[in-house]
Amino acid sequence: MDMFPQLMEGSSAYSDATNLSIIANISSTSSSVTGATATQPPSSSSSSSPSANSSRYENQKRRDWNTFGQYLRNHRPPLSLSRCSGAHVLEFLRYLDQFGKTKVHTTVCHFYGHPNPPAPCPCPLRQAWGSLDALIGRLRAAFEENGGKPETNPFGARAVRLYLREVRDTQSKARGVSYEKKKRKRPLPTLSASSSSAVASHQQFQMLPGTSSTTTQISKFEN
Repeated sequence: MDMFPQLMEGSSAYSDATNLSIIANISSTSSSVTGATATQPPSSSSSSSPSANSSRYENQKRRDWNTFGQYLRNHRPPLSLSRCSGAHVLEFLRYLDQFGKTKVHTTVCHFYGHPNPPAPCPCPLRQAWGSLDALIGRLRAAFEENGGKPETNPFGARAVRLYLREVRDTQSKARGVSYEKKKRKRPLPTLSASSSSAVASHQQFQMLPGTSSTTTQISKFEN
């Protein structure tokens, strides 16, 4: 999974002092989390339990929200959350691309559309569509959890949805992979005990001698 760092060192839009403070915040947060984990007794439940998955999701959502907050505060000019729009979200996503680890081949590359290229190429690295899509989902939920209204949620803006769709289609063609969800096969309907007995009785009735002639006579009489 691609990682989302706080800031790019040496960027013209951000100061070195701010970068150092954010790095210090990240280090202190990481050490506190690690220390808290070390003091906790080992749990007998599996790490893949629903509660563990929920905890990891909540922690990641909180880190993503803090990262976006840092991005707004260090924006030039600084932005408040109330003034943030879908355009600023797109700017944030494009900013994250420089830290991506997913190779996206260009149309002139010999490996365009090749899922497993046999050799390296100079094509750029980008954030994977799946990572961006999950990131936007977490930020969209965090926005409303922190008092934002759904109708003014910048992470749910139409421009953001179109951008994610474009990234998905572009990376799917460039990497030769499909992001379409596989449709689950519907299980065949199972007959109840009463239905099964009714079908069996009907089949046995049809197998009796003279049944077809009797049925024909009844149908003629009804006509």
